[in-house]
Amino acid sequence: MSNFDPLYKVHSSRMAGEIPERLYNQIIKRFALVSEGIKRVEDASGLKYPYYYVEPSLVVSTSAVEFTHMGILFARTIPLVGEDRLLRVVVQITAPLIAYGLKGTIHAILAHEFMHYLELVSRIVKMKVISDEVSGTLFEGAYADAGRLMEERAVFKSDPMLIKHITTRFPEGFRDFKLEDKVIKLWMNKGLSTTRVPIDANVIKIPIEAMARLQVEQIVKDKIFEYESVKLRKKRNTGYV
Repeated sequence: MSNFDPLYKVHSSRMAGEIPERLYNQIIKRFALVSEGIKRVEDASGLKYPYYYVEPSLVVSTSAVEFTHMGILFARTIPLVGEDRLLRVVVQITAPLIAYGLKGTIHAILAHEFMHYLELVSRIVKMKVISDEVSGTLFEGAYADAGRLMEERAVFKSDPMLIKHITTRFPEGFRDFKLEDKVIKLWMNKGLSTTRVPIDANVIKIPIEAMARLQVEQIVKDKIFEYESVKLRKKRNTGYV
């Protein structure tokens, strides 16, 4: 996958006439913000970013309980088992985020998904993941998302501004009303590709044999241990553990 093009699905959508030419050009031009954000995360963490690709669709999460509400998923961290039976953790970035997101927002979301990647790898390495817990409402989902991540100040300690971007945009789950309104108006309401994912179906299920075959470099394991020890010390100091 060394020559993997993260924009391959966007190119395919343009060829199929699913994305207007002007919007396609906007996504391609602004993809530089993603490349810059990936490098920033790598420089701050000292680790390589996982494989990532751009999904040419708006992904929204819906709840059977809160039927009048929906959550926009601008990016997701997904474990995939390939034809070679090897497990890989991939970050999916949506095209609407690239087309309409501010630089700080894009970088914050990339960093947030990187922390998801580290947390998921940690749990797989420790064989603690068979299936992730199911959240019945979008509200519960936001808190479950925020509650299990590593401490961003440990992961990105050399980049205070990136830490500020994360803490500002993820106080209790990501919310950016201006961006969401823009995406609904300029993407969803124009009939562009939208994928709806029921929140209770957004569950990680990984076969144990695939978990055992996840290839993780030693430097990643060492860094995860370092980050987790910082989070643990913080909890102990505040009396929660």
